[in-house]
Amino acid sequence: MPSFIANGPFPLLVAFLTGVVFCRAQGTYWVARWVSGAALAARLPAAGWRRRAYDWVQANQARGVTAIERVGWVVIPLSFLTVGFQTVVNAGAGVLRMPWLRYTLAMLPGCPAWAVIYATIGLAAWQAALAAAAGSWWGIAALAGGVAVAVATVVWSRRRARARAAQARKLP
Repeated sequence: MPSFIANGPFPLLVAFLTGVVFCRAQGTYWVARWVSGAALAARLPAAGWRRRAYDWVQANQARGVTAIERVGWVVIPLSFLTVGFQTVVNAGAGVLRMPWLRYTLAMLPGCPAWAVIYATIGLAAWQAALAAAAGSWWGIAALAGGVAVAVATVVWSRRRARARAAQARKLP
């Protein structure tokens, strides 16, 4: 664990991470709420960042909506204890147009819980991975290979999506 966490202002780190996750969750909620509002008004964006936001929300929001409808608002703070599901649930709350105050009150317990987990286990895991990678050439090669695979996957999927979009525009 880094010395500034073990010996330093741990409460400040938790407060900072709480603010980060609060802003991220609120941003996800509001983007999803805006996109669902545009869809309900039948003003689907044709292109640009608005269309990308719409496509992003529509791709995964069904899982979040289903979870909120099945379990209720209690799934919102619990989602902060997971990896990946948190964003889906926050987007689902926006798509459902859950009232802002109810959503915010539901997410408040999850933010500091996520911050404490990330400030302890999360940072320790990152430090261990980086220390292992920096300690040997094989570790550095594996880390570089992982980054290369991630970049190649993103480039490939974007090219594939563009090709599909171009093909869809050609169809009558």
